[in-house]
Amino acid sequence: MTTAPAPAARHPVRLIVTDDLARRRLTVFFRLLLALPHFVWLALYGIAASTLAFVVWLAIVFEGRAPRTLHGFLVSYVRYSTHVTAYLCLAAGPYPGFTGSTDYPVDVEIDGPERQRRLGALVRIVLAIPALLLASTLAGSVVLGAGFGFAPLTAVGALSATVGFLGWLAALVLGRMPRGLRDAGAYACGYAAQVTAYALLATGRYPDSTPGRVEPPPDLPRHAVAILVENDLRRPRLLVAFRLPLAVPHFFWLTLWAVPATVAAVLGWLVTLARGEMPSSLHRFLAAFVRYVAHVTAFTYLVGRPFPGFVGREGSYPIDVTIEPPARQRRLGVLVRLVLALPALLVYQAYSIVLYAVALLGWVAAVVTGRMPSGLRDLGAAAVRYQSQIGAYALLLTPQYPDSSPVLVAPPAPIAEPEQFAVADTA
Repeated sequence: MTTAPAPAARHPVRLIVTDDLARRRLTVFFRLLLALPHFVWLALYGIAASTLAFVVWLAIVFEGRAPRTLHGFLVSYVRYSTHVTAYLCLAAGPYPGFTGSTDYPVDVEIDGPERQRRLGALVRIVLAIPALLLASTLAGSVVLGAGFGFAPLTAVGALSATVGFLGWLAALVLGRMPRGLRDAGAYACGYAAQVTAYALLATGRYPDSTPGRVEPPPDLPRHAVAILVENDLRRPRLLVAFRLPLAVPHFFWLTLWAVPATVAAVLGWLVTLARGEMPSSLHRFLAAFVRYVAHVTAFTYLVGRPFPGFVGREGSYPIDVTIEPPARQRRLGVLVRLVLALPALLVYQAYSIVLYAVALLGWVAAVVTGRMPSGLRDLGAAAVRYQSQIGAYALLLTPQYPDSSPVLVAPPAPIAEPEQFAVADTA
């Protein structure tokens, strides 16, 4: 569970996901070879888009608005680059077209040309640097290489590359893309589209990194390890400036706590292997350890505001983790748990890179404004949740596999309409 994000104004670049998760094994196996024509066309298309973006830049600086025809060309390029990126990381299955004008299972909807501030357009490339940095950890941004013909090399970031590799393996075996990996890849593609549109002046709205802003709203199945996020974005500048020195005592205590936690994990593995369930005492101890790691991570990376406690008590921190009681587990799954956790560890490494970018950009923003941007906070909370889920899975606190989706809040349940009863006429 987590609190719902604050309502946001409709963004002019919106992610649309209609993918059904089905993947044909043959096209998955030869995905990179099939994408070669798109690599060439994306590079050529990118050179043209970057050239026209300069003309649009001049028009906005002098007139305050992009010409509709040129804006339409840039929109087509943004959509096309999104289709290709989604195809590469297996967030979508069908072969994309070459114009960016056809519907695609992972697509973006972009509003028409709008008035933009001349000063913002004048220094757009400077303003876009933070977003480009974050995009490079998610799904890249083809605008980075568009002007030099290297757009394909910048169309994949750490998260989307990991999603593509693991999704490739899963789709070959299952014929389907795991939902969590698809959602992570689609989110990365959507943010990269916002960054590309902003940098190329197709929109004046800054990219929004909040996960879950997808149409239609994405699913979030129940998980034994959930995160609770309190909507407090204030960050005292002094505590932000000295965040790492303040976290040193926690690093020291975490190192000491890891020793008994390792012993408890080995003992819990032996007992669970014999009984099929983790003892409650060991479960509480290891759950507190996982929760404490989440609190320290949230504090260190500016996802959370206050100084955390040292015991990992549930409900003691604004970015909190809830872990369900012990459940029955299959002994074979317990026996090879660390092997099963390897794919999730790869996703965790990708989320760790994203978390570093969140911390860096959040530190700068908080020092200047005294607040953490909500999108960065929510993305960081998603990374902390995944860290907690893989920790709980590896330590046998739950048999449920980590959910790699960055979505924090499940869509609201539809309101059931009252049943209509027919009334028969009586004589």
